[in-house]
Amino acid sequence: MKIGRITLSDRASSGVYEDLSGPEIERIVSGIFSMPCEWVRVLLPDDRMQIETTLRRLADEEGCTLIFTTGGTGPSARDVTPEATKAVLEKELPGFGEIMRMHSYEKVKTAILSRSTAGIRGRSLIINLPGRPSAIAECIPLIAPAIIEAIDHIAH
Repeated sequence: MKIGRITLSDRASSGVYEDLSGPEIERIVSGIFSMPCEWVRVLLPDDRMQIETTLRRLADEEGCTLIFTTGGTGPSARDVTPEATKAVLEKELPGFGEIMRMHSYEKVKTAILSRSTAGIRGRSLIINLPGRPSAIAECIPLIAPAIIEAIDHIAH
């Protein structure tokens, strides 16, 4: 299965610090799926047009079955991941973001500020994940059954 992962961070993309979230996505997902995964890795600044262009490329040209974004879902002016994602989706699946917020809120009360969403573009499932590696480790297993089911539905 071909999986895209996009880390969205002005500082990581400019080399100020290392991207830890993208590798964490790979670590967690590799433990969930029994099939081999081919990864397409992207590191971008928080720029809406670049995010939209990259999501379209990963879905339409690269043929990624699953695309994760990490970061850029908060309330700050530079957090534009949900807007970029919604702009390229054909069908929104807001339940992914809702369940991640509900689960995360139990541990971190500021999780309610997340605006993560998910949806379908063609035969690709796109999911906005939190930016913190620890939150990624908590959220992916939580939504894994729905990921598997959604992939099965959009494959046909």
